[in-house]
Amino acid sequence: MKMKVKRGLLAELAARHKPRSMAFDIFKYIGPGLLVTIGFIDPGNWGVNVVAGAQFGYQLLWVITLSTVILVLLQHNAAHLGIATGLCLSEAATLYTPKKVSIPVLSSGMIAAVSTALAEILGGAIALEMLFRIPLKLGALLVTALVLVMLFTNSYRKIERWIIGFVSLIGISFIIELLFVHVDWPVALTASIKPSLPHGSLVIVLGVLGAVVMPHNLFLHSEIIQSREWNLKDEKIIKRQLDFEFKDTLFSMSVGWIINSAMIILAAATFYAHGITVTELPQAHDMMHPILGSAAALIFAIALLLAGIASSLTAGMAGATIMAGMFGEEYNLKDLHSRMGVILTFGLAFVIVLFITDPLKGLVYSQIVLSIQLPFTVFLLVFLTSSKKVMGKFVNPLFTKVFLLICAAVVTYLNIRLLLSL
Repeated sequence: MKMKVKRGLLAELAARHKPRSMAFDIFKYIGPGLLVTIGFIDPGNWGVNVVAGAQFGYQLLWVITLSTVILVLLQHNAAHLGIATGLCLSEAATLYTPKKVSIPVLSSGMIAAVSTALAEILGGAIALEMLFRIPLKLGALLVTALVLVMLFTNSYRKIERWIIGFVSLIGISFIIELLFVHVDWPVALTASIKPSLPHGSLVIVLGVLGAVVMPHNLFLHSEIIQSREWNLKDEKIIKRQLDFEFKDTLFSMSVGWIINSAMIILAAATFYAHGITVTELPQAHDMMHPILGSAAALIFAIALLLAGIASSLTAGMAGATIMAGMFGEEYNLKDLHSRMGVILTFGLAFVIVLFITDPLKGLVYSQIVLSIQLPFTVFLLVFLTSSKKVMGKFVNPLFTKVFLLICAAVVTYLNIRLLLSL
């Protein structure tokens, strides 16, 4: 009943706010994609990307490219679900799948949100340690407290603007960083499209994949895309919405591809080129001083702090979305279950941070947890968006369904390879 009421309210509200036929309408829809983007330029990405570049040079750049291609398709499909049904992935799973399926998958989704929040809090704390010599655990507490205050006191629109600003500053930071180093661009460009699997790189490859294609972002995108109002009864408006959303997703994921690639390139040109082994992010920061100068090291730390805060916000929103959906409710931080999702996500993440002795390994392994959970979320998404009962006229065509299943199969295969290698 709650689902039907929600759909009716959305349709009634959106009918009064039909998009006008103007060339600049696309700019109204830029935002949800960038919120998702911050999730895969988070401190977890920093950890695996720095290790990837420092240990293997440019050789693993192709993983970023492959992951981003997969990501565009998956995120568009998640948003497709939200636009066509007015339901987020968690709500749709609760409504359209048996409890023996929805509860385990959504519970594992919450674990993914916690693992993500762990990486974000840890990354922000590492940045505070770099900048102000604040102890790691105290820094984790400060980041957690700041993000909780921002989530519970700011509206979605304000948070969206904050995160868009953070993404812009992080992107600018890495462009500046690349000006400090000598990059072998022909080799880097070739490596970005030519697959290779150096000995001992599988764990990092899977970590990079999990850091880019993040399960919590699929839940989040299907929810936040509904911040753009539309009429669920008007097929033309839904098609228009899907077109604008795809452009937003493609643009935003491309920004993320550039920034993630820049992380590996920077690490390769700074550390791999000088034969330096990096075992922690503070070490990477400290080593930049003699190699690139204090300005580069400062920019590195500030960008990491921005990434930690911004991506923590989206991790909390994802946790709230998943938890609310498990009870058949929409995301709303004024409601109990959404608040429970935020508190559970950050509470468990903070407790785990207190027991971590190697921050960089904590970042890398948090991303592996995401990669292991990812197939469950992807198969759930494909099932729902390929169901005519759920999607109606907007059900996945056969080609899209096959491609999504191939993506899920690739991720599953890599996970099996990882588990056999441990």
